[in-house]
Amino acid sequence: MSSYIQQVKSLISEQERLLTKPNSAKAGGNRIYQRWANPIVTREHVPVHWRFDFNEASNPFLLERQGVNATLNSGAIYLDGKYLLVVRVEGDDRKSFFAIAESDTGVDNFRFWSHPITMPETDCPDTNVYDMRLTQHEDGYIYGLFCTERKDENFPNDLSAAEAQCGIARTKDLVNWERLPDLITYSGQQRNVVLHPEFVDGQYALYTRPQDGFISVGSGGGIGWGLCKSMENAEIKQEVIIDNKAYHTIKEIKNGQGPAPIKTSEGWLHLAHGVRNTAAGLRYVLYMFMTELERPWVITHAPAGHFIAPEGEERVGDVSNVVFANGWTLKDNQVNIYYASSDTRMHVATTTLDKLIDYVKNTPADGLRSAASVEVRNDLINKNLTILETL
Repeated sequence: MSSYIQQVKSLISEQERLLTKPNSAKAGGNRIYQRWANPIVTREHVPVHWRFDFNEASNPFLLERQGVNATLNSGAIYLDGKYLLVVRVEGDDRKSFFAIAESDTGVDNFRFWSHPITMPETDCPDTNVYDMRLTQHEDGYIYGLFCTERKDENFPNDLSAAEAQCGIARTKDLVNWERLPDLITYSGQQRNVVLHPEFVDGQYALYTRPQDGFISVGSGGGIGWGLCKSMENAEIKQEVIIDNKAYHTIKEIKNGQGPAPIKTSEGWLHLAHGVRNTAAGLRYVLYMFMTELERPWVITHAPAGHFIAPEGEERVGDVSNVVFANGWTLKDNQVNIYYASSDTRMHVATTTLDKLIDYVKNTPADGLRSAASVEVRNDLINKNLTILETL
């Protein structure tokens, strides 16, 4: 066996050790959810044959020819007995693409399918695509809604001027994808658009995030709600904001829907991200709320503060101090929350549906003032002191 072949096999075997490494639950925590010790998908999980040229004649030094910068912001689904992530894979060239990673357990041993998704383009080609939300809709399709980014031609000389809109594709097996026209709205740019799993008044329902610019929401922002008659030519003529930004909260700069909500007997469970400003830059966290079963746009419960915030090594990466989630799964009573940290790697937090319902319904809402926060905390302290006196 040649030295070159040995090097190739060494690359493969080294990656195999990573892919078969078991994960373990982290000690401690808040008892609402369980964090896990290891990230579940990193750039090192991307198959070596996607990155290296194994032909000795064209790559005599066995160099990585097509590098990967990050694996992040994954849609998720439990399908045919497998946990599947539609991972945003970002190459060293800054272009992102979608690829499926599969696991039997949902918490470790994720492996990418043989090839990335070949996503069809529209008549107006995407410069970049990313952050897909998956919705298994009652119409029989699995829809993938994602951000499509293109150059903003209104500013031809500004190479950072971009436009974000909602791209739409559908599938039944995650292998063959049909690209549909982009969503049409009348509120500028769109990010973080999510399809509701059921028809509402006989129409498709979508959670939106209208914004004035590519990064800044400007006068827009908040989680919106709109209806459209068809996904084949999706058009929302009227949006209403159902969860707005709020001063001096975790969502004072902007907020957006995460994955599609989960239906429970108590209402629809929602996971979202909120952004606030700090001296070190923007901080992204996750938060939750619940809406009515029959009127999914009406919020019934909204716990104060963040649900998941970056901790430890999660704080460091391409865009530091960020957690972002656009995928979760429900199997039996277990909920797996798939979140990225600092735009770099994927993690999982596990919990149960019962715990999430309890958390959302019984955690106090934000009083929006320090005095109100102290009042609620003192109430808890006094109740607990009474209980401790009886022990």
